[in-house]
Amino acid sequence: MSLHLPSRRERRVHVDSSLSIVNIVLLLIFYFLLAGQAPRVETPLELARSTTLSAEDLPSPVLEIRGPQDWLLDGAAIRPEMLPAALASAPGPVHLLLDRAAPSSLLMQVLRRPELADQDIRLVTQKDVAP
Repeated sequence: MSLHLPSRRERRVHVDSSLSIVNIVLLLIFYFLLAGQAPRVETPLELARSTTLSAEDLPSPVLEIRGPQDWLLDGAAIRPEMLPAALASAPGPVHLLLDRAAPSSLLMQVLRRPELADQDIRLVTQKDVAP
């Protein structure tokens, strides 16, 4: 009596390479994301200099900022809270005058104030005075 058993075929182990390809692609993506970023370079900001506009010829109203609470409106001291009432009758934009050496954070604080939220603002500079 002979038995006919099915023959054993050699089973080949099939290696799936898709996982390693995905890993390599992800590593390349991370590499190029990090390597492709522009370096952050600190550059000094230099404001423009006006050579033809004198202090007497500045348009009105001029809001001069000397500090967070030290404001002058057309040469007269004013508290920031009183600015909307003082500008109610002033036509046109508010001309903001700030010292060239003032920190940019002071300018940003001033521009975020609710008193200036509804105002059209123009930045002006004074010409350098020769000693």
